[in-house]
Amino acid sequence: MANASIETPAATRPEPAALPLLILLASLLSQYVGAASAKSLFPLVGAEGVTALRVGLSALMLMAILRPWRSLPGRGDLRNLLVYGVTLGAMNLSIYRAMELIPIGIAIAIEVTGPLAVALLGSRRLKDFLWITCAAAGLALLLPLREASAALDPVGVAYAAAAAFCWALYIVFGKRASSLPGGQAVAWGMLVAASFTVPLGIAHAGTGLLVPAVLLTGLAVAVLSSMVPYLLEMMALRRLPSPVFGLAVSASPAVAALIGFLMLGERLSAVQWAAIACIMVASAGSALGKGRRGTA
Repeated sequence: MANASIETPAATRPEPAALPLLILLASLLSQYVGAASAKSLFPLVGAEGVTALRVGLSALMLMAILRPWRSLPGRGDLRNLLVYGVTLGAMNLSIYRAMELIPIGIAIAIEVTGPLAVALLGSRRLKDFLWITCAAAGLALLLPLREASAALDPVGVAYAAAAAFCWALYIVFGKRASSLPGGQAVAWGMLVAASFTVPLGIAHAGTGLLVPAVLLTGLAVAVLSSMVPYLLEMMALRRLPSPVFGLAVSASPAVAALIGFLMLGERLSAVQWAAIACIMVASAGSALGKGRRGTA
């Protein structure tokens, strides 16, 4: 055993093909546990206040832990970091505004069309289009097209669509910024996001943000919904091409549905479970295809 460990050091062992997807799954679980916790704050400080707490506290923690100023980004990274941070803040604000006006499951289903668009535009193989079609079919089943869809608030739908657009940009520019070491991109990007979301939250909620119970819940939301998932996503982005990353996170409605059932007691219909199955199959098929290409 000693000889084998010398001949094949741990540092040179190939990384398991499934590891990036497991990292991404952990990110999604953390994010939607945080989202379920954030719902209790909407009546108190609104979407703007929740966004300010989530992004602002996350920025403070990331700057304190990572201390990115020790190695400042170069000029070539500044543009990517700026766009990454702006889209990060806009995505958080948009999806919370959507969740105030339309059901959370519908908001998330609309939001993940952003990553799906990235996956579709970056695809080069016929099998990739098949997985995208499967995921799209799952999303179509999640949308209440046959059940009073006209009652949806159009402003809420517009905010969810804006979040989808921001998520697509986040994937593209997050991939470019992920070359920075030690999670620096997340810290700088969160600081950029906080530079405009925190003033908006203060203007909307004022001293309500300083209530101890609100601050404590906001801290939990910040850790679960921002700091942990974005650090994990940066790890995944370094290991996954943008199209595969985008397709994998299309499982978000399925993860959100599971968290909703466990934490909020939300029960889904057979059609909705079928939609979840379609999305999970698409994600698994994409991961399998990536693993085979990596082996080849």
